[in-house]
Amino acid sequence: MNIGNESSSGEDNTMTVPKENILLVDDEEAIRHILNKGLAMHGFNCDEAENADQALKKLEKKASDLVIMDINMPGRRGSEVLPDMTQRFPETAVIMASGITDTKIIAQCIKNGAQDYISKPFRFDQVLRSVNGTLDKRRLELEIQNYFQDMKGKAKSKDMDPRKLFLGAIQTLVNTLESGDRYTRGHSQEVAEIASSIGEQLRLSARELEDLHWASLLHDVGKIAVDPEILNKPGELTPSEYRHIMTHAVIGPNLVKPFVNSDVVEIISHHHDYFDGGRHNQSLMGEDIPLGARIIAVADAYQAMISDRPYRHALSVMDALEELDWCSGSQFDPMIANIMIKLIQERQLQQSM
Repeated sequence: MNIGNESSSGEDNTMTVPKENILLVDDEEAIRHILNKGLAMHGFNCDEAENADQALKKLEKKASDLVIMDINMPGRRGSEVLPDMTQRFPETAVIMASGITDTKIIAQCIKNGAQDYISKPFRFDQVLRSVNGTLDKRRLELEIQNYFQDMKGKAKSKDMDPRKLFLGAIQTLVNTLESGDRYTRGHSQEVAEIASSIGEQLRLSARELEDLHWASLLHDVGKIAVDPEILNKPGELTPSEYRHIMTHAVIGPNLVKPFVNSDVVEIISHHHDYFDGGRHNQSLMGEDIPLGARIIAVADAYQAMISDRPYRHALSVMDALEELDWCSGSQFDPMIANIMIKLIQERQLQQSM
C-alpha cells in the first residue's frame, strides 16, 4: 500500500494522507500498546479493546476498517466471536492473532471470515505486512462490490436484467484476471466446459446446469485479491503463502453473494473440499459436499494438471487420469472421477478414429 506523504505544487510542505482505522483487541495491555505505537507511527488511527464484547460495542459506536483480535482472551474467545463480528460488520476486515499454531484453528478462523492470521510473539514487520495486505484486499473487495451495486442500480433504472448484466461483467472480470497470467488464461472457461460435460452425464436439470456453469466460471474469482507474486511463485509454497491463496475460497463467495443464488455460493465455498474430509477443518465431507462443488473439484484439478504451472510442466493426459484415479475416494468423489476418466477416454478414442 503506497500511501504516505505527498507534496503539493512542488512545495516543501507535505500533507499526510489519513490511513485506516484499526481496532486492537487483546487482553494484554502491553501488546496493545506496542501495536498501537508501531501502527500509529505508520499513520494508522488505532483504538483498543481488552476483550471481544468490548470490541463489538466499540464497533457499534464507530466503524473500523480493520480489527486485529487475539484468539484466547478472558470471557468469549476471539475465535468464538469472529463469526458474529464478520456477519454484523461485513465491511470490517479481521486479522486473528495468537501464539497457537494449530492449522485446524487457523483454517477455521479463515473459514469464519478472517482475512489473515499472525502468530505471537510478533515481529512488527510481519504485522505491518499483514495489515497492509489485508487492507489492500478489503479496499479491492469494496470497490468491486460498490461497482456491481452501482451497475445493479443503473440496470434497474433502464429496465435491464441486473443478474444477466452482473454475470456478464463478472465474466469480463474473470477474463481480465486470467489474461495477465499465461498459466491460468482460459482456465475458468475450460473448467466450466468440463464441469458441464460431467453434469450432462449426471442428467442434471437445466437449473442445476446453469448454477454449475456460473459456479465454474466464478470458482477462482476470489484470486483477484491474492498477491500475484505468491500466486505465481515458481517454488513450493510456505504454509502462510498457501493459507493466503486459499482465502480465495472465502473472498470469492463474499464477492458474488449479492448477485447469485445460495447454491452457487455454496458450490464456490466448497470446491476445494476433499471427499473424505481430509482437508484441514472442512465442515462437510462425502455427499454432504454440494454436488456442484464435487464436480468442479475434479474438473478444476484435471484442467490444472494438464496445464503448465509456474512450479511444473503440464502432465500428460494419461498421467492426469492416473492421478484422478489414485485420488478417487480421498480427494475426489469416486463416482465423478470415474465419469471424468471415461469422458476423456471416450474423447481420445474418437480422436484416434
